[in-house]
Amino acid sequence: MNHAEAMGLAATEYDRLIAVVDKLGPDDWHQQTDNDLWDVRAMLGHVLGTMDSNASVEEAMRQRAAAGEAAAAGGGHFIDALSALQVEKHAALSPAEMVDRLRAMAPQALRGRSNMPPEVLATSMTPGPPFVGEWTLGFLIDVIYTRDTWMHRIDLCRATGHELVLTEDHDGRIVADVVAEWARTHDLPFTLVLAGPAGGTYTSADLPAPPGGGDSGEHLGLDAVEFCRILSGRGTGSGLLAQGVPF
Repeated sequence: MNHAEAMGLAATEYDRLIAVVDKLGPDDWHQQTDNDLWDVRAMLGHVLGTMDSNASVEEAMRQRAAAGEAAAAGGGHFIDALSALQVEKHAALSPAEMVDRLRAMAPQALRGRSNMPPEVLATSMTPGPPFVGEWTLGFLIDVIYTRDTWMHRIDLCRATGHELVLTEDHDGRIVADVVAEWARTHDLPFTLVLAGPAGGTYTSADLPAPPGGGDSGEHLGLDAVEFCRILSGRGTGSGLLAQGVPF
């Protein structure tokens, strides 16, 4: 997808996340999420920290430097150290303060991401373990940050029982992009039928394909959200479903 389309998806995803956050009751903040280390409050502290870094290059550099030092000292992964620092930074916020900050930072984060010049988006970067290879900064800005927010909205709804709003034009587009990357990564024949509003039928020969397309390779059928949860490491899968993609 191009940068303009990616930022349209990002804008919608921020709006949908805030819509769920606005509905949280007092008991929701302490519910366990799919991440064993995070309740809802901690997870949203991470989301807020990512918004902070998206809104300000200086804040992004500060977070990266601090996380690099913490990872080097503790021997862990950079991404884990970064998330932990984001959670810690916002741990003292009350639920009302957290909601206000998320509302305020979402448009600033979108502005920061949208205003990235093409030459910056084309810059190569090394994400570090558990990810392999190199990314462009544009992949991080356009794809990963929106996938991360989307998956945390799913985490939030699963933890609290609030409705998960899914539509073909928004969530279906995010899922289709995940499928395409997954297919490129394993590069094996398949037919994949994903159920739900964000679903569709895909084959290795044609993405997306009409129902019934493809007659070779592994045949898979499951819910679209569950497919993405498995690929993100939140669920387990065998065969081609064991091939994850970054979120």
